[in-house]
Amino acid sequence: MAYEIPVTQARAELADLINRVVYAGERVVVTRHGKPLVALVSADDLRRLEEIQEFTETAEEQVITAVSTVREAASSPGEPQRFGIAAEHRRGGH
Repeated sequence: MAYEIPVTQARAELADLINRVVYAGERVVVTRHGKPLVALVSADDLRRLEEIQEFTETAEEQVITAVSTVREAASSPGEPQRFGIAAEHRRGGH
């Protein structure tokens, strides 16, 4: 869980907040009017977040490429007739 602090207080305590993030491994969320504004995270956390983002973007690109190369499968020769007969049967049997 992250430690939350108002932006006005964070300004006054920035050096201490940096130490909490770097040495204690905490994550600090700076708020304005009670709403999250920014987060202070360690450089290691940022690197991990960027790696996850890069992995996600690469995976999305691979999925898009795979889907765009899928071709429509041809029906077997008997399929259209079978469905055609079923459709005609329904029309005739109100």
